[in-house]
Amino acid sequence: MPSKPNIPCKHPGCAALIPAGMKYCDEHKMLHPEEVRSAYKRGYDARWRKASKAFLQAHPLCVRCMEEGKYMRATVVDHIKPHRGDPKLFWDEGNWQSLCKKCHDQKTMMEDRYQEYTY
Repeated sequence: MPSKPNIPCKHPGCAALIPAGMKYCDEHKMLHPEEVRSAYKRGYDARWRKASKAFLQAHPLCVRCMEEGKYMRATVVDHIKPHRGDPKLFWDEGNWQSLCKKCHDQKTMMEDRYQEYTY
């Protein structure tokens, strides 16, 4: 059975080929610890699931869709300002908003596409 072809490392400017399913080559893996760790290790555990479920019950509509005059059920609790591993920002409910999956995916794609890396 054929295997998937290798893909380029996702670090800006790196052309190293890595196995499909990985994001970064061994050289750049250490520069992106938040993207390599599992969701559980990044804080999205049972405590988060309980808190986000309660937040969605209190705020059931997508904030972005409501701005456009649409009423769409929210399914994701989004961090308005990306926490990037900061636990204080992660748990700050003032930094949370309810979004539908479509709006959350669009917002996250835009943030991650132009993310500034610090070394």
